[in-house]
Order: sequence, then C-alpha cells, then structure tokens
Amino acid sequence: MRPSRRAVLTAAATAAVSAAPTAAAAPPHQRLRTGFDRLARDGYALLQNQKVGVVTNPTGITRDARHIVDVMHADDRVDLTAVFGPEHGFRGTAQAGGSEGRHDDPATGLPVYDTYLKSGRPLADVFTASGVDTVVFDIQDVGARFYTYIWTLYDCMEAAQLAGKRFVVLDRPNPVTGRAALGPVLHREFATFVGRQPISQAHGMTVAELARLFNGEFLTEPVPLETVTMSGWRRSDFYDASGLPWVPPSPNMPTPETALVYSGTCLFEGTNLSEGRGTTRPFELLGAEGIDRHWAAAANELALPGVRFREAYFAPTFSKFQGKTVGGVQLHVHDRAAFDPVRTGIGLLVTAKRGWSGFAWRPDHWIDKLTGSTLVRTMIDAGADTDEVVAGWQEELAAFRRTRRKYLLYR
Repeated sequence: MRPSRRAVLTAAATAAVSAAPTAAAAPPHQRLRTGFDRLARDGYALLQNQKVGVVTNPTGITRDARHIVDVMHADDRVDLTAVFGPEHGFRGTAQAGGSEGRHDDPATGLPVYDTYLKSGRPLADVFTASGVDTVVFDIQDVGARFYTYIWTLYDCMEAAQLAGKRFVVLDRPNPVTGRAALGPVLHREFATFVGRQPISQAHGMTVAELARLFNGEFLTEPVPLETVTMSGWRRSDFYDASGLPWVPPSPNMPTPETALVYSGTCLFEGTNLSEGRGTTRPFELLGAEGIDRHWAAAANELALPGVRFREAYFAPTFSKFQGKTVGGVQLHVHDRAAFDPVRTGIGLLVTAKRGWSGFAWRPDHWIDKLTGSTLVRTMIDAGADTDEVVAGWQEELAAFRRTRRKYLLYR
C-alpha cells in the first residue's frame, strides 16, 4: 500500500527536524559586536566623568545604521562635547583631498573640528581648544597602508599625547580579513600622509591593533591608550560575515568588493592609467586610451590566484580621461580567500608596461610613495616579472610580520 502524500511530507519534515542540530550556532553577524556596541552596552563606563570628543566619519554607525555621534549625543550617560572630522569630513560631504572645515553640526549642534592635514602641535592645539578630556576614534578602515584614516589615527594619537589627552579606540572589522600582512614595507624616507610609518602595504590588522602597534613601536612618547575590542570577530572573516551595513568610508570606496582589490590596484594612481575613479567600479576598472583586449589576455596568462580579468571599456565622469572612452580591464575576484591583491596589482603593472607603449609613471614618482620605496618602480622598469618584484620585499615583510604579531588581539 502506497503512503499518502500527506504522510510522505510529514515523514520528510520529521526527518529534517531530527537531522537538524539541537542548538544551531548563531550566524557570524549575530555574534559580532563592534567596539562601540560593547562600550554602549557597558553604559559608557569607560568615559564616565570625561568630556569626550569623537574622531569619526559616516562609517561610525550602529548595526541599525544610526550614527554613534547621534546616539551618544542623545544619551545622558556620556558627555559628548566635540567631533573631529578627517578627510572627506565628519558627515562625508567632501571628495578626495577635501574636508568640511570647522563648523557646528546641524543635527546635534556639536562643534566639529577639522583634523585633515593637521598633525603634531597644530592638531594638539585643536584638541586643547576643544576642551575634551578623552579623544575617541571610531572609523571603518579598509586594510591598506595608503588609506589615510589609519594615519589620521596615528596623528591623533600623537597629538593627544602632546595635549595630555586620553585616547580610546573603538574597534571595527578589517573588511578584507586580518589573515596576513602583504606587500612591501614603507621606508621612512618615503613617509607621507599615505604612509607615516613602516608597515606593509596590506597590513592585515584592525584599527585597535594598529593603535597598539603605533603606541608600542612608533610614537616617541606613548599616549594613554585604551582599546575596546570587538567580540565575535575572527581573523578569517570578510566584511559580509559581520552583518553590519556597509557605509562607503570615502566616495571612491563604494563596496566591500572595492576594498578587496584596493590595496593592489590603488597603485595605478601612480601611473597615467585610470584607476577607475569616475566610474561605478573604482579600482576594479583600470584603463587608458589605446589599450585593447590584449591587456586582459596578458593578465589572465599570469594565472594569478582567485581572480580573472575581463576586457572592459569605460568613460570616467571625472578624474583621468574624464568624458573619454578608454580600454582596459575589469577585475573579477572569484575566490577571495586565495586572492592576493598586492601580487595582482604588481602583475597588472608589469603587463600594462610591457603591453602598452603609452605607459608612464606619474612624473612626481607617486608610485614610490604608494609602495613605500623605489623598489617596485625600478624593478619593473628593469624588466622584472611579477614573481621577481614580489620576491624583492619578502625579507622586510617577514620582519614586519614578526613585529605585527605582538599586537594582534584576535584569532
């Protein structure tokens, strides 16, 4: 006798329930709490009896997309008296190379001070004028040495020490994981705002870990530092495991996928090729007038792990080649765990120079500031291949990795 359809469905449902784990683990995004989450959950005890100023930008948000400044301003348990805005500004209204200047925030009435391009004593004077006792830092980083917010962190730590202020860092995930440090290490003679100190091009750290590194290795005098760590974050986690909303940390960092490639393809800022600014896929699209399908073919022949290259044509709406149709490549990362953004960036530079007669470095040798020395530029000019260039920084990278290890907070 054949069982009824209802009996079959009931049996299947029962089997499914029986096979299910009795206490399923919470998804990663339900486990993760940011530094701010933990600070607020503790009733801001760390900030008790302190006049507080916050260094932040639009990425300083809660899981439900409220800005932490708005949240703290409305909470009587914390005495928030000032905000400090970095490049692009506190509310994010400025493009690359710009800031919002000194103003009062329309939403809260709080005074907003501009930190962009300020460091040392001038920035210390800003902290002194603000009247705060404690400076809190909460900005989403993207994992690359030349992304300027980590140097805003460094400059603010140094200035807080000079001004006699306490410094608190609220941690957030490294969106491209914290698994490994990659790429060349900055040489101090090439220090600029896209790299103040000798760390690797992709540092593989969170901002709290970087703060500990800065305090322990680079600041002349350490600042009174406290870090509020995350809970539920693992070094192997990409940003989508966090469950947090993605807010572009800057106008040309629209998605976590941009961050994934950025520590490699930002090197094209040091060339006459477009790095995709003025498109909807900055740092994923690269190109110039006169480039055709042969670049994508040459890049694919490198068999770089985790990525493929597509022949692409685009017309930037601003920046290099504004309004002109250019040819080039689009990166398609198909295995992000295997993908090495820095090796990929070098491979693309090598194949672009070999395959396009119009290739040129920026006349100011900005590439040396981005890579941290003359090594990459001079080796590529001498005809080195991708593996040879990458081999050139391994000894310095190994030394940095040993130093880095002392300051890591997560497994």
